[in-house]
Amino acid sequence: MLLEVKGLSKSFGGLSAVSEVDITIGQEELVSIIGPNGAGKSTLFNLITGHIRPDKGIITYKGEDITGRKPYDISRKGIGRSFQKLNIFPRLTAFQNVQSSLFSAKKMNRNLFSDSYQMLGDEVEKILQSVGLGGQSDTLGGLLAHGDQKRLELGIALALDPDLLLLDEPTQGMSPGETVETTELIRDLVRARHISLAFVEHDMSVVFGISDRINVLHQGMLIFSGKPEEVKANEEVQRIYLGKGEK
Repeated sequence: MLLEVKGLSKSFGGLSAVSEVDITIGQEELVSIIGPNGAGKSTLFNLITGHIRPDKGIITYKGEDITGRKPYDISRKGIGRSFQKLNIFPRLTAFQNVQSSLFSAKKMNRNLFSDSYQMLGDEVEKILQSVGLGGQSDTLGGLLAHGDQKRLELGIALALDPDLLLLDEPTQGMSPGETVETTELIRDLVRARHISLAFVEHDMSVVFGISDRINVLHQGMLIFSGKPEEVKANEEVQRIYLGKGEK
């Protein structure tokens, strides 16, 4: 098992955000996390990636306990992350955004005239091509269209060469056409790189379209985990979430 979460809990001001959650992610598995607003989805991601320390529970990655580790440490161990709110450098070009991520991943010299600086150019361009931004490498991040900014954030995460990628609402704010394109892009990239994916998503066509397994959170608790067809058939999930049109 690539990632295993056991009994994970976190409260804020006496209110439980995540309660006794158990989740596993296998090698090359595509797993989605769904649930209404306030269900604890983003908090769960923050706990896994070290942005928040859990009150209790254990997070194991590749057999190693990473509970409470710093975000940069977890990232270097092979867990990439995108956020619900865009996490790009708006005043840097798309090329520079990905390049900066590569420097961090490889711990290389950032000097303009260093061999390492020149060496990464081809790798940056390949990543930009892979996320559909090959023709916009010189465009400032802040000037990209919203859908392209989300693609850039995906490229930044991929530059870390993760074995597990966590995406928080990767199609948020996109048009139906952009959503279809981005969904296919994510699925193809994950399969081609032989990595695992966990993603939070409100668009059920995306969830059912690419998930191997779906985890349903409600009020901080995991109420169901199963294959897409099992989730569709579960009465409790239907009652709490599906068909209500809310995140």
